[in-house]
Amino acid sequence: MIRLQGMTWDHRRATEPLYALDAVFRELRPDVEIAWKARPLSGFEFDSIERLAAENDMIVFDHPFCGRIAASGCLLSLGTLVEAAGGAAAFVGPSVASYRYGGGDWALPIDAACQVAAYRPDLLAKLSAELPATWDEVCGLAERAAGQGLSLAIGLRGVHSLMTFFSLSANLGAPFGAGDQAGFDAVTAKEVLGQLRRLVATCRAPVLDWNSIELQDALSSAQDLVYCPAVYGFGAYGEADRAHPLAFGPFPGLDPARPEKGSTIGGAGLGLSARLAERPEAAAAALDYARLAASQRAQREIFPAHHGQPAHVSAWSDPAVDGRFNGFFSATLDTIEGSWVRPRYDGYLAFQERAGGMIESHLRGDLAETALLEALKKLDLECRVSGAAAR
Repeated sequence: MIRLQGMTWDHRRATEPLYALDAVFRELRPDVEIAWKARPLSGFEFDSIERLAAENDMIVFDHPFCGRIAASGCLLSLGTLVEAAGGAAAFVGPSVASYRYGGGDWALPIDAACQVAAYRPDLLAKLSAELPATWDEVCGLAERAAGQGLSLAIGLRGVHSLMTFFSLSANLGAPFGAGDQAGFDAVTAKEVLGQLRRLVATCRAPVLDWNSIELQDALSSAQDLVYCPAVYGFGAYGEADRAHPLAFGPFPGLDPARPEKGSTIGGAGLGLSARLAERPEAAAAALDYARLAASQRAQREIFPAHHGQPAHVSAWSDPAVDGRFNGFFSATLDTIEGSWVRPRYDGYLAFQERAGGMIESHLRGDLAETALLEALKKLDLECRVSGAAAR
């Protein structure tokens, strides 16, 4: 019996599709046994990829780890599998490109997401309001909601503050650390921070205490939260088994000429540990599993049927899949096609972890804007230097 250990993250969107895929895979490879573990969202964002690769054969992870992966060689490059699966054109937006770094393809995209709008159709209807297309319209909706005893919401705890800062900056055409180059445009940063403060001032909910999951939990259960302009969309919150299924819309940016552009891509890829090189039979089994996970069959049929959020273009364009998730895919396709890839340099994860807390602190009123911008610039340079030194 070949035994494979896998690590994913703890949400039904992540775990249930893999458990269903395991059952299908057992029919193809009855000689293989797979055991999955799940880490919380915070672990998905920050756990050491080298440690995960030392302890597991298969890892579901996000693309900002690619700089460390390329430097350490802790995962196998999957370029051959990516091309066999159809290459970049088979997956939405920059899904494949986000895992392509330093000469390697470090994962097969199996899940796709970016920051989009999420809202309660029933409450929005009470306001007789249109879905906002721009950030100015978002703030107008906030005023209208307040007049009816309702409120907008967003999740801005830690790293989620940074992601929204990134998305709005990229939307204005001045993304932070564009092309893995150090620095950012201070004028753009000040504009974005001002707009974040503008939104937070209208929100009655504890938005600085929520991550993306907590935000969508609150939005789908509370009776006074109408709309969120920027959150990593979980199509599973639009499924019919929710008490109040959410609907989704395009990212409403600051640039009225291209409001849906620049959202920061997230999602998840399936990577294989380099430790498999010492176990050829296990490596072959893991490659078979990865090939199945990225296949059109798995992405279009198995994943959506079990709360998953596939990355394959065929699933995003399937009306049946779209209907199951309350129109999530059709409503957000343009946004993910125009989404932006974060920096991935070796050392970036340390920046992401600390910078999010800095922006949150600023939004709480505990850190002045000038001090924040100076701290972000210094931190970015320090993390790039530390990453280079580690190599």
